[in-house]
Amino acid sequence: MFYQFYAMQRAALQPSRAVAEAVRTLYTDPLNPFSETVFGRTIAASAELFERTTRQYDKPAFNLPTAKVGDQDVPVVETIVWQKPFCLLIHFERDLPAKRDPDPKLLIVAPMSGHYATLLRGTVESMMSHADVYITDWTDARMVPLADGQFDLDDYIDYVIEMLHELGPDTHVMAVCQPSVPVLAAVAIMEKNGDPFAPASMTLMGGPIDTRRNPTAVNNLAAEHDLEWFRSNVIMQVPFPEPGFSRDVYPGFLQLTGFMSMNLDRHIGAHKDFFMNLVKNDGDPAEKHREFYDEYLAVMDLTAEFYLQTVETVFIEHSLPKGTMTHRGTLVDPSAIRTTALLTIEGENDDISGLGQTEAAHDLCTNLAAEKKSHYVQPSVGHYGVFNGSRFRSEIVPRIVEFMRAHGQKLPKKAKPHVVHSQSS
Repeated sequence: MFYQFYAMQRAALQPSRAVAEAVRTLYTDPLNPFSETVFGRTIAASAELFERTTRQYDKPAFNLPTAKVGDQDVPVVETIVWQKPFCLLIHFERDLPAKRDPDPKLLIVAPMSGHYATLLRGTVESMMSHADVYITDWTDARMVPLADGQFDLDDYIDYVIEMLHELGPDTHVMAVCQPSVPVLAAVAIMEKNGDPFAPASMTLMGGPIDTRRNPTAVNNLAAEHDLEWFRSNVIMQVPFPEPGFSRDVYPGFLQLTGFMSMNLDRHIGAHKDFFMNLVKNDGDPAEKHREFYDEYLAVMDLTAEFYLQTVETVFIEHSLPKGTMTHRGTLVDPSAIRTTALLTIEGENDDISGLGQTEAAHDLCTNLAAEKKSHYVQPSVGHYGVFNGSRFRSEIVPRIVEFMRAHGQKLPKKAKPHVVHSQSS
């Protein structure tokens, strides 16, 4: 019932939020003489802070109309090229010069761990300068009707394999954080089956391949509780009138509470600074605060079966590094990987996936030649610095691009790789 009470509280606050928004509009209107006074800005700041801290944030847009390719900006069009109830595959189609050699095809597998795929906006923007980018856009579970069935870790792996089939040969795959395990499993399954659409290269970034190495607070939480504790304490049913009414989920607002509690002082300080910047009429820092928290506070529900299976497989049982992980009853064997090149990237100060957890993938891919393996630790960055920010753009992106080009097919000019369309529903 807790999710229902949460929804009722949100609904009950709607009139108050409407009043707060009206007050903010009144006291920021240039025709109001109080708008240029400390008193007026204080009232407006208080109203905006209240409205923002009680709002349910909608899914953000990628909003990437152009890409920097070489020394020019080229138009970009977002298109959906594959879809299922729990995921869309988005292609950022660039309008490139006809004479330009084709760039590598890159499938970015976004985390299904609370935030939307737009959290990787900076990742997509940076990689579009060098690659033909596709990204998984996972669906908020509360928006998926029960009639569309369940979605668990096995389904996640199936989705990755189907998307690689959709994109065809010589595709490169990048997994950011959580999907490192299912992507590695998907590639292992494809290689074991002799699948011609196994990716040319696989980049795993800040992922929990083996959480026994340098465990973090996130890892310790899972280690301290059994699966029944998670089932009893964090799994709830989607309330009416959402499309996913009665679906068992791990709610986004609970995940957000966990995210923020890890750095609560920093978030409180950020909102205090936001209030003071509004009172001082310092617009730039205030706008940066809005942009960050519009993204950070937008969260999605996860299906209960996916969340619980992931907790058990990755964080409690450590099934992949122990060699006991299965997919649809068949053992996942990373030693089957012989052709897909492997690049792992970690952040020196990562407090979510500790140093060595992603690098562990190399120990599992025992039959992959040394020249197809590479590992890099980015100094002075935490978890988010592994896939976003200035160091990502200047130091990590060039390594990924070089690795993809070294291990991809040498396509001739104007070549159009064959694309096989998935026949599954």
